[in-house]
Formats: sequence, structure tokens, C-alpha cells
Amino acid sequence: MLTHDQERLIAATAPVVAEHLDAITQRFYPLMFDRYPEVKALFNPAHQANAAQPRALAGAVLAYVQLRGEPARARAALATAISKHVSLGIAPEQYPIVGECLMAAIGEVLGEALTPEIAGAWGALYEELAGLLIELESHHYHAFASLPGGWQGTRTFRLAERREESEVITSFLLEPVDGGPVADFQPGQYIGVKLSLDGETHYRHYSLSAYPNGQSYRLSIKREPGGRVSEHFHARMAPGDTLELLPPAGDLTLVPGAAPVMLLSGGVGQTPMLPLARQALEQGRRVIYVHAARDAAHHAFGEELAALDRAFPQLLDTTLLYEEGEGGNHRGRLDRALLERLLPAGEVHCYFVGPQGFMSAVNAQLEALGVPAERRHFEHFGPARPLDVAA
Repeated sequence: MLTHDQERLIAATAPVVAEHLDAITQRFYPLMFDRYPEVKALFNPAHQANAAQPRALAGAVLAYVQLRGEPARARAALATAISKHVSLGIAPEQYPIVGECLMAAIGEVLGEALTPEIAGAWGALYEELAGLLIELESHHYHAFASLPGGWQGTRTFRLAERREESEVITSFLLEPVDGGPVADFQPGQYIGVKLSLDGETHYRHYSLSAYPNGQSYRLSIKREPGGRVSEHFHARMAPGDTLELLPPAGDLTLVPGAAPVMLLSGGVGQTPMLPLARQALEQGRRVIYVHAARDAAHHAFGEELAALDRAFPQLLDTTLLYEEGEGGNHRGRLDRALLERLLPAGEVHCYFVGPQGFMSAVNAQLEALGVPAERRHFEHFGPARPLDVAA
């Protein structure tokens, strides 16, 4: 627990640290990778290159500093970081590495302004934050391991089947090598993947795109230009190949109740929406499903949506937007006028996933249409960042 003097120093220096936090986090990652190269595999290089990861770390630290006096709100603010950590299998012994390198980065950026007393206060704050994260992550690990078909750490899965869903998206059906059952997950969640490519370990997380069935998991992955892992899946992953999976995680899950659900996706953002749609429909809730794709060739899961429509004709309303070419219900992008027409009256929970620009536009439009923040639900495929930041 922080002493009174440490609390006072944190409060006094928080504005200075906040002012330099971007510089601190930008320095932190290279420093950590240099001192501890074994942790580099845990971080997607694309998110380092575009500074998304440093911004996410800075945001999490600031949120905790601001909310630590309100434990419930602080825990809620850390939910995204906790889910990402669970999907990577982050262990308690990795936290001292982060603490050491973060304090070293603060020292390099602030220089002589970082007195021993201030350094001690911020070091104690980090220890407090790390302890909370370790506690909450441990709860996730143990809760999942206790489920039928659950596990802790990694579990080896074999590719049973692959299916081309569109020009850029392929689905991979994975079954456990040990032949045992597979724990259910909450629709909308993602799962961590660990695999070795040419002797190098890589971690990624992908949405679970099919409804839980107790036997397998399905990942539907977009082929990203220059993406080493997605390229491996698309070009080299064949039935019989194996990889390791970590526990499912993520908070883009259905809010209980009977209110209608609006699911809005762009591109590969459709992957968590499919199990969410089925869950809501099976609960007897109305679902307004809106998906935007470049054109028909880039539109995935058309047959799957048609099957849901046949099974729940009174509950499911589907709208497809194509930016180019023929087909779909509408041409162009999702604008406020169309969203206003599709948005049901009264209470509705809206979920949206897609490229950064798509999510920023949808969030702003929904806010303008009077949908309160507590009924706007979204999740980033990569590190979280504000939706008003341009893609």
C-alpha cells in the first residue's frame, strides 16, 4: 500500500508524467526488447510500428492513476488489458520485467526531475497496479480451467478443415489433439494463438467466429498484406497442422435482457458478430444485422447469414452495404440517414467492430442519434485507442 507521502507525490507529479507519457511508452518498448528479447514475441510488430501499443499502455496507466480511488471503476477500466493479457498467457513473473523497464524509461525521459522519492512513489504505484492485474488475470485463468473442456496455459489443436469465405477471409476449424471436449466461450470473445514460424514464436488473437459447440473452435482470419502470421494461415496452414491456443477472453459479450440488438460490422469485423447474432436470436431477441463490405467478392459468410434468416425470419433483419459493384441492399458507406432508418425505437444495444474509421463514424452517428454510451459496445482487434483518432 502506498504511504501518505507517496500518495502526495503521485498526485503532485501525475500531470508531469502524463505530459511525457507518450515519450515514456515510446522509449519503454525498445528498452524492454533490448534487455529482455524473449518477451518481444508477445507483441504484434504492426502495433508497435503504428504506435498503437504504446498509446494503449499510456491510456491504461493514466486511467488507473485517475480511478485508483474508485476500485470498481478502476477494475472496469482495466478489463480490456486483462483480456489481452489472458489471451497471451501473461504470467506473474513477467510483471517485474515491465516494472523495471517502465521505471527506467521514466528515468530516461524525466532525467533529474525524477528524484529517488518520486521514483519510489511511482514504483510503488506500479507494484499496486501489477498486483491488481495479477489477481484479476489469475481469476480468469482458474475460472476457465475449471470449466468442462477448459485448460490453463496452452493446449494443442489440430486444423481439421479450412474454408474460403471471401477473397481475403478464410475460416480455420480447430479441434484438440488430445480428443477431449472443448470449453464453451462467451459469443463475441476472441482467443489467443501461439505458433512457431521458422523458429520464431508468434502470438496473435482472433475472434471465435462460430457458436460454441463443445468440440471445436473456428477462427476466420483476414489475409493482411505483409502480415507474417495471417500469410502463414492463408498460404501454408493445411489440415493436420497444429498450433497452440490460450484461453478465450474479451468483453464484447451480450448484455442480458430482452432488448433488441443491433450488430454493425465492417470487413473482418463481422467475425464476432456471427455468434452474437445466434445467441441473441436463440434468446428470442430482435437482431438488426448490418454489414459493410467492399464488394460481393469481399463479403464473407453470406450463406451462414442466409441460414440464420431462414431459421429466425421474424427476428432477424439483415442489411448488406457494398461500396462497389452489384449486390447487397445498399451501395456506399453506412451513413447517419441509413443508420437512423435501421435503428429500432426504444432501448437497443448496439455492437460494432471494424476498421478504426468505421468504428469512429458509427460511434459518432449513434451518439448523435441518442444512443447512450452504456448501450454502445465495441472492441478493437488490436490495442485499444480512442474512437475519435483517425484510422
